[in-house]
Formats: sequence, structure tokens, C-alpha cells
Amino acid sequence: MKTQNGLTLIELMTVVAVVAILATVALPAYKDYVTRGKIPEAISNLANLRVKMEQWYQDNRNYQNSAATACGVAMPAAPAVKYFTFTCSNPGGNQNYLLTATGGIGGGDQSMAGFVFTVDQSNNMATTITAASAAAAAGWTGNANCWIRRKGGSC
Repeated sequence: MKTQNGLTLIELMTVVAVVAILATVALPAYKDYVTRGKIPEAISNLANLRVKMEQWYQDNRNYQNSAATACGVAMPAAPAVKYFTFTCSNPGGNQNYLLTATGGIGGGDQSMAGFVFTVDQSNNMATTITAASAAAAAGWTGNANCWIRRKGGSC
């Protein structure tokens, strides 16, 4: 009698089920890991911009540029940044500024869409998660007192 080598259909279906269960656990954890790896782009650039704004203030005694139309320092742009758009405004006049890192670059990588990090002249840091974004749907929450680094609003 000839022996047959190979897997039965039941054995194959069992392997597929085990792989599917492992994938349902591992994939969300991996997505969160990748998202946490992109957040430092916003945090480090905002920290650097804040230092530059204070240096600008020391030289000019205000935070606006010479045309009084925007902040006194240039914002980083692509290709130097991949996941965030950086802006600066002067709410309340030339003695104030608000630096903002908004997730998702127009037409580019949208994986961080929904994340908004801010810092002002008093070093008040905040993170906002847009309510209708994929980040909010994935369980990310903002924090009005710091820049979040993990899901759940922890700093």
C-alpha cells in the first residue's frame, strides 16, 4: 500500500485559523507602534521651532517677521518633514505666537491625519485629536496639558 504525504483539510484549516487569530492581535498593536514612531517628528520640530522663536524674540523684541505678517522663523516643509504640516500664527499681536503641527500633508502621507500638536510663547503644550478622524476611531485621545506619546492621552 502506498503512503500519502501532506496535510489534511482539517489540519490546513486549523493552521489558517491560528494565523488569523494571531494577525487580529498583532496588526492593531503594530499600527499603534508605527503611529507612535511618527509622533516625534512633530514634537522635535515644535521644540526646535520654539527655541528659534525665543532666539528671534531676543533679537527683535517681538515674535513677528519684519513685514508683521507671520512669525519670524521659517517653518519646516517637505521633504524635511513627512507626516506633519507646521504653521505659526500671532494670536493677540506680536508678543504672542502659536506653533502648530497638523498631521497629514496635503496630497502626501495622511497616516497622521487627525493629530494636532501646539505650543505657545508660555510653553503651553497641547494635543488635539480631530473627532471624525481615523486617529480618534483608533482610540487616540488628546490632552490639553501636554504632547501625547501614547494612546489614551498619556504624555
